[in-house]
Amino acid sequence: MLSERYRKPDMSSLAHPFDAVIFDMDGTLLDTEAVFKAIVYEVCTELGFDMSDAVHGRMVGSSHEATAALLAENFGRHFPYETFDEKCRASMRVRMADSVPVKPGAVELVSALRELDIPLAVATSSRANHALGHLEAAGVIGFFNTIVTRDDVINPKPHPEPYLTAASRLNVDPVHCVAFEDSFSGVRAAHAAGMRTVMVPDLITPSDDIAALCVAVLETMAHAHEHLTTAPRSANRSQEHSQVKSKR
Repeated sequence: MLSERYRKPDMSSLAHPFDAVIFDMDGTLLDTEAVFKAIVYEVCTELGFDMSDAVHGRMVGSSHEATAALLAENFGRHFPYETFDEKCRASMRVRMADSVPVKPGAVELVSALRELDIPLAVATSSRANHALGHLEAAGVIGFFNTIVTRDDVINPKPHPEPYLTAASRLNVDPVHCVAFEDSFSGVRAAHAAGMRTVMVPDLITPSDDIAALCVAVLETMAHAHEHLTTAPRSANRSQEHSQVKSKR
């Protein structure tokens, strides 16, 4: 049963015809945000800065450029972002060396969608080496037809370009895509791309305006499993959609 902080899912929207599903990575597919939050606090303390939940919450789902600007805004323009970023990455590599955990219901959902020959993509604000390495370590990289990273777009989330790029690579109209996200910037990006957006909150609870951009706010991806795997494909789907090949 969903707790009160989650909006009752519009299951009729989830069951509406669609042609492809696009997933955010950190905090949506991969259970990495809590680990990264701990690292951020540790590195900031080491560098002599006091991180807060309010500032960290604004970092979730942001690009490197947006994060750098945010930290400079809060800690001053002399904040050593490059050092901060290097230390965070090094610590993350150590902690994720053995395995990268996935979010509840993620493997089951992508496996079921793949069995139905539904094109799948990842759209992440992470750089390619980080994204591909973590998806490989988590054992889920093979499920996706294409992976769009920060290196593939000019404009990162909350701009719709990452999602529009993923849809283009899959040769699917964005309005016939379902997008899964955990962050405010990601929800804004997917919604702006015209996709039916499902939020599965990780570290941050959606505000009313963010929830209003979603067809559903779910506790886990398992809540979407039955409805997505039984929904028909779009009437506008062309034959080539079933033959989408990886462009990774």
